[in-house]
This record gives sequence, C-alpha cells and structure tokens, in this order.
Amino acid sequence: MRKPIVAANWKMNKTVDEAIELARELVAGLVAYASVERVLCPPFVALDCVRPVLAGTGLALGAQNMHWEKSGAYTGEISAPMLVGLCQYVILGHSERRQYFGETDESVNKKVKAALAHGLTPIICVGENLAENERGATAEIVTGQTRAAYAGLTADDAAKTVIAYEPVWAIGTGKAATAAGANAVIGLNIRGVLADLYSSALADTVRVQYGGSVNGANAAEYFSQPDIDGALVGGASLKPAEFAAIVKAAAP
Repeated sequence: MRKPIVAANWKMNKTVDEAIELARELVAGLVAYASVERVLCPPFVALDCVRPVLAGTGLALGAQNMHWEKSGAYTGEISAPMLVGLCQYVILGHSERRQYFGETDESVNKKVKAALAHGLTPIICVGENLAENERGATAEIVTGQTRAAYAGLTADDAAKTVIAYEPVWAIGTGKAATAAGANAVIGLNIRGVLADLYSSALADTVRVQYGGSVNGANAAEYFSQPDIDGALVGGASLKPAEFAAIVKAAAP
C-alpha cells in the first residue's frame, strides 16, 4: 500500500504573519489524519516561521522551488543546501515555473538530482496544457516530461520521488480532469514510463498525486482511483476547512 500524500501549494500568497496563522488553522484540522502524508508548502520567506508550528504534529514542510546549483551568482535563487534542515519536500517543475519562468525538462532534471543529493524529496510536476490536450498530445507530453525528469537517476533515487500529474488546463480554472481520465494518464504515461525505465515493481511504489482544481467535493472520486495517491492542492489549500476535507477524503 502506498501511503496517500496531500500537499498544499500556497504559491505566492500570505505574508509571514498570515502564513503562521494559516499553518495553525491547518494543523488543527489535519492532526487527526496521520494515515495521510500532509505537506505544507508556503513561500520561501515563511518556511522558517511555519516550521515550529508544524513541530511534533506529523505534518511535513516543503518548498515551492529551488535552483540546481549549491551556491553562486544566481540572484534571487534558493539552493538545496539552504533548504536542508528547513523542509523535507520541494516542488519541482510546476507548470507555472515552466510557463512564466522558462523552466525546461533539462532544468527540472537538474533540480531533481540536486534535491535527491541533499536528502530532499522532490514532488515532480508533469502535465499538458490546453492546446496539447486538445490536439491529442497528452500521452506524448506527459511521457516526455516524465522520462526527462528521471534521466540519469538510479532506481534507488527514483524510489525516493513523488510525482504530481497536473493537467495545466485544469489548474485554477475549475475545469478538473475526470478521475478516470487522470487515472489513465497516470497509469499509462507516468507509471508506464517508470516501469520502462526501471521495473514494474518500482513503478508500483512511487506515489503519484493529481493536481488541478481539486476540492472537498471532488477529492474522494480522484482518490478512489487505483493509481492516484493523493493531491497537490493550490487554491483550496488556503482554506483550512476545504483542505481538511481533501485530506480526510485521502485517508484509507
């Protein structure tokens, strides 16, 4: 059994004080669901302040991005060594990073390797945009992004990752993919790639989340699918009651 994992991506929201308050509200509604891996991913500036709020609660902390170099002349960037000790997870390759900041399959792969080298668990995002979806290129895009993200990784490394399938056309639009459709993409185009690169056994152990307009009303339908192990949640993660409902739906 793969342990469900639900991660809250707060994106560019909340001041430090607001982040502390939101974390406290979320903890109150989430502590009961220890059977689910719960991860909060606030902005960089709030990581150190949210960390003590989560201490002893069973909730994990994650960053929303990182650079692949350990240090250097990269103004505004954060490296893996800077995150070590602050958090356990890091979101990599989110569609917004690819769309607005020019991230490529190659840069995502470098970041995955850097995260693993420093003991961080990467949540690797893959997914097609609306134009790609409409022209029937979902399999091509998702397969290609997955294969590229794992280039040069050993089976041991791959086993330490989490994948988030996020159809870009469903993020923040209210247009969620169907549960069966998302499950099929994950099974064929994500687990299928891992099985080809490594083994069916490894493909069966890696946890894969769904992301894209997940809410308390539709979460249970997604989590009932055999290949969906949780969710990477955006807007709904800023609403304590809504996010708690999603986590509850993921509990075995």
